[in-house]
Amino acid sequence: MNKYDWEAIHSDYRTGQHSVRALATKHGVTEGAIRKHVRSEAWQRDLSQHVKSATNAKLVRSESTHNVAYLPDDDQTLVESAADTNVRVITEHRQSIGRWKCLSNKLATALESMDVTADNVIDFARTLNSGVDALGKCIRLERQAFGLDTDIPLEESRFQHMTMEELDAEINTLIEKRSAPGG
Repeated sequence: MNKYDWEAIHSDYRTGQHSVRALATKHGVTEGAIRKHVRSEAWQRDLSQHVKSATNAKLVRSESTHNVAYLPDDDQTLVESAADTNVRVITEHRQSIGRWKCLSNKLATALESMDVTADNVIDFARTLNSGVDALGKCIRLERQAFGLDTDIPLEESRFQHMTMEELDAEINTLIEKRSAPGG
């Protein structure tokens, strides 16, 4: 009896939606074992373009009207499932970025009402700089998440497959790096 569901691993691999590391974690198998199967069985990520097209179609329309009818039924199911997952993740990213943008706006409002004195000018300047930097990063992330930058297409964004928690952690790390001395 086979310990792992290689058919499910192969299906997930074909969608191009997961890295080998993510597949290993998801299916409880080592990365090396997956790589061995990829090589020995010549697995291809032949559905990744279909998944990207279906994801973009679902993001643009309330119901997907893209055509995958020319694909075999099993492939249609894989593409639709992967696209649904992508849409959920991208939607979570967009919501998370919106939350961070709201926090940045709250900081701006607080700074606007603050009296700047000789005693607090340095702290004010640092806070202002951090706030502007955080807002700039939020705007860049938002533009990527909404596919507005032509140099970084939606489907190539490294943030696309992050969970909301991972995206929050990424934003926190960027803000902390900028706030650190010498950052």
